[in-house]
Amino acid sequence: VQLQASGGGLVQPGKSLRLSCTASGFTLDYYAIAWFRQAPGKEREGVSCSYDSDGSSWTADSVEGRFTSFRDSAKNTVYLQMNSLKPEDTAAYYCYVLLTNGATYWGKGTLVTVSS
Repeated sequence: VQLQASGGGLVQPGKSLRLSCTASGFTLDYYAIAWFRQAPGKEREGVSCSYDSDGSSWTADSVEGRFTSFRDSAKNTVYLQMNSLKPEDTAAYYCYVLLTNGATYWGKGTLVTVSS
């Protein structure tokens, strides 16, 4: 079982970025996939969660209206679409899954830097 997060980079304020989290070893359609982020010196916080392939999702108040998560079942991938990025969105972003057997997996962080 593995989650591979990618898509981070340097982006200017106001621009958009899409992160990907590709699963291997399990079918992500059966699970909620969450996105967390951790900025330097701060605690890790949840930002969004894709519950299923029907589009059900949750987004934190801090990014509501700018971030959304969705999935492509054919690619076994969940995405985090980030629009109108702000410098305070700078962080390492991680995807996460809790499987039915109780095992948890984190993708390797992908760094997003929002700066002019």
